[in-house]
Order: sequence, then C-alpha cells, then structure tokens
Amino acid sequence: MDNEIEKFINFMNIERAVAKNTILAYKNDLIQLSKFLNNQGLKEWDNVSVDDIKKFSIEMSKKSYSNSTKARKIATTKSFFDFLFQEGDISEDPSSKIKLPKLGRKLPNTLKPEEIDSLISAAESTTNNGIRDAAMVELMYATGIRISELISLNTEDIKLEHGYIRCFGKGSKERLIPIHQQAKNKLYRYLIYSRPELVQNKINTAVFLNYKGNRISRQTFWILLQKLVKNTGITKNITPHTLRHSFATHLLEGGASLRHVQDLLGHSNISTTQIYTHLSNEYTKKEYMQAHPRS
Repeated sequence: MDNEIEKFINFMNIERAVAKNTILAYKNDLIQLSKFLNNQGLKEWDNVSVDDIKKFSIEMSKKSYSNSTKARKIATTKSFFDFLFQEGDISEDPSSKIKLPKLGRKLPNTLKPEEIDSLISAAESTTNNGIRDAAMVELMYATGIRISELISLNTEDIKLEHGYIRCFGKGSKERLIPIHQQAKNKLYRYLIYSRPELVQNKINTAVFLNYKGNRISRQTFWILLQKLVKNTGITKNITPHTLRHSFATHLLEGGASLRHVQDLLGHSNISTTQIYTHLSNEYTKKEYMQAHPRS
C-alpha cells in the first residue's frame, strides 16, 4: 500500500507543486489511513469500501484535532482514492460519496492576461524545445485542459483544420474543445517544423515529445513552467493547474456562461465550476470600485 501513497505524493509534488509542509501533512494523513485500514485487516486499496472510509472518518472525529485538520484528513483521503481510480489502480472510488465538512474553500491562484503573455513570450524561441514549450503553454491557456490531458494528446486528437482538439478527461470522458487562431498558429508551427525533428520512432503518436523523442512527462512540463515563471519575474506560486484556473476565470470575466465553462473544463458537476464565479466577482468588484465616481 506504501507504493500507491508514494505515487500520489509524487503526483501532488510535481503536478500541483504543493508546499513541502502540505506534502508532509498529506503523507502523514495517508500513513495514518493505511495503518487504520491494516488494523481492520485490509491490505489492498482496491478492497476498501465506503463503510471503511466512514469508520475512518468517525475515528478522526473522535480525535482532539482542529476542525480544519479533521477536514484535511478526509479531503486527503478523497483526493487519494480519486487519484487511484483515475490511474486505474482501483476499480471504484469508495470515498466518492463521503462528504467533506464545510469550512470554506480557498480560491485558486490565477494569472493576469498580461502575465500569461509574458510566460508565452519567455518560452518562444527558434529552437525545437522553445517552439514546443510555447505551443504547450498557449494550448493549456487556450483550452483549460489538465496537464494529464495535455501530455496524453496524440496527433489524431489535433484537428487544426476544424479548429478544435479532442481530449479525454477524468473517467475517460471525451470532449472537444475549440482553439483560437494564436493557439492554432503555435501548434501548426510545432507540428510542422519542430515535432518531426524531435520524433525518433515514426509510429510514436504522442503530440508533445522530449529531446529523446518520448512523450513528455508531467515533471518535465512542471520544470519548464517553473523556469518560465522565474524568467518572467512572476512571484506567485504557479503550477500547471494555474493555467486552467486562469482560463476559466478569464472566460467568466469575458461574459461566458457558467454552464459553457463547465463543459469546456469537463466538470461533471457545476458546483465544481462555481468556485470561479468568486474570482470573477472579485474582478467585477474591482472594476466597479475603479469606475464608480463615488467609490
């Protein structure tokens, strides 16, 4: 069971760039969960049931933890099992019906449009890697796809002539996402000029390749994104998911409907998308305060 915990911790560290103290807390939470389940006679994650998770939740409620710590432990459990399910390590998610205590939700980090521009500009160069990097950042912001969806793209998923891409999200749900002209231009440049120089195996259908000609990894993208952030002087904590947050927020600020943004993000529940309305409401408030003569 330890291997799956390490796999999840690596995922949170690389893709989400979670702070070290938070990573340590997650790991301790999962070790605590693992010990509890072992004491119940469970040795495999795939054998854990909803009732087992409920028992763990009840056990945590008896501890003298703060409400936020109790909530975090259950949230960690839910995130962990969702990760295992998406990775195909378990046949179903036993925590999906477990509800979290309502403590308020932290708003995600977002970038301003001009900060996005600076990231893309920092990536652009005449090298194959530079052309690739600019295309990846542009595409993530243009579509709001997850990093896992980006690196999973195959050449048959890119439909430049029709102006959209196809990706498979959580639960292998297929969705088609339109792309604007700038994204099309950068993708075209990469696919025509750079990818042929990077590919070593002609039957490799991965869109984005590393210098060895293999499908690019989450870690590689995270490293290059941190390099771009450093080069632009942006001081915010930026992860690949920040581009997704920014995509959704800017669409809502531009007048897109919540339902439309939900479809583009691939959220099965609109309540997941509603957090972005808080971000766009802050934007509206700022615009009001700057524009109203009595503010």
